[in-house]
Amino acid sequence: MRTLVVGSGGREHALVLALTAEPGSEVHAAPGNPGMGEVATLHEVDPMDGEAVAALATAVGADLVVVGPEAPLVAGVADTVRAAGAAVFGPSRAAARLEGSKAFSKDVMAAAGVPTAGSRTCTTPEEVAAALDAFGAPYVVKDDALAAGKGVVVTGDREAALAHAAGCDRVVVEEFLDGPEFSLFVVCDGAVGRPLLPAQDFKRIFDGGRGPNTGGMGSYAPLAWLPDGVVDTVMADVVAPTLAEMRRRGAPFVGCLYVGLALTAAGPKVIEFNCRFGDPDVQPVLALLTSPLGALLLAAAEGDLASAPEPTFADGAAVSVVLASAGYPETSSTGDVIRGVGSANGVHDVDVIHAGTAIVAAPEEGDPDHRHLVTAGGRVLAVRAVGYDVADARARAYAAADLISFDGLQRRSDIAAEPLGVVEGAASRG
Repeated sequence: MRTLVVGSGGREHALVLALTAEPGSEVHAAPGNPGMGEVATLHEVDPMDGEAVAALATAVGADLVVVGPEAPLVAGVADTVRAAGAAVFGPSRAAARLEGSKAFSKDVMAAAGVPTAGSRTCTTPEEVAAALDAFGAPYVVKDDALAAGKGVVVTGDREAALAHAAGCDRVVVEEFLDGPEFSLFVVCDGAVGRPLLPAQDFKRIFDGGRGPNTGGMGSYAPLAWLPDGVVDTVMADVVAPTLAEMRRRGAPFVGCLYVGLALTAAGPKVIEFNCRFGDPDVQPVLALLTSPLGALLLAAAEGDLASAPEPTFADGAAVSVVLASAGYPETSSTGDVIRGVGSANGVHDVDVIHAGTAIVAAPEEGDPDHRHLVTAGGRVLAVRAVGYDVADARARAYAAADLISFDGLQRRSDIAAEPLGVVEGAASRG
């Protein structure tokens, strides 16, 4: 099977690793990153250029195109590639509005009867102030548009909530959902969904769920604290009615429906929908997947999930720890030399996943072709380990992460440390 993965981040590297592990698999990536380049063929193509992606898919004879990031999906790249005749795993522009607009997503949830936080869509400071007062603290303010996972503020400070809203064109103000958060990735063909293992993502930059939101600082799976039957409940009460509502609107959802949830006292409630796999939270899930990923995604792209077997997963656990650059998430430092990746990759049951790296020429005396791996983004690497249980996988991940260094490296020390589930943002309550 020949697959083209579109994107350049940690999510795409994790997908490439899962796909290349399958016998007979040939994987191309556009534009990819240095980590992907070790196992896949890279192509210099702009992920936002649908025509260029479609032409590349045709040129390499791709059996399947997997569009990884949200921005190309929201821009309609999957539509262009699909129109060129390729099988595409990724929603249309119309269906990707589930992530592209928080207000649209809330409207779909309301129409489908999906359990979620109460909310108000606001466009003026007066509307925002009234909504904050109506829901009370902790205040939850979400930018209506794409914000790379950093458009949400959860705070007990009303002035901070107002300031965040003032920097956005339109926001959704919500009630705070109290309870541990988890992610469920559902592979969808427009009518049928196949859930993967639930995972937990750690969004805040600092230990204890403190500091600003990031794109994600680490993750783990499985979640031993999640009660039996929760996934079935989410599939019945959230995924099935959402897929039905999207079909009713003429925008069937084909791709990964990322359901971010809080396990409240009243049961699981939706925090948000995304239209793609999460990064880094899908990394441990893919590490434990034992059934073929390519066949599953192709069945979804071809509208044939009903005949595809349920995905299967190994016993044990996996943990990913993100290494971020100096200044992240407000800024990012680039060009810092990274050392120790080879040593960390050599640790048994460990993968180093590239998210924001580049290779630059660094000629040395006697070696004009010498090159350095350097930082090229906010989240630079993720160290992913598989173990017998969460504690074992966590110990392996941190031991391997200790082998990697670069100036200004930031990482959390508490990824997967709390066995009952961390309520990210709990610090905002007091």
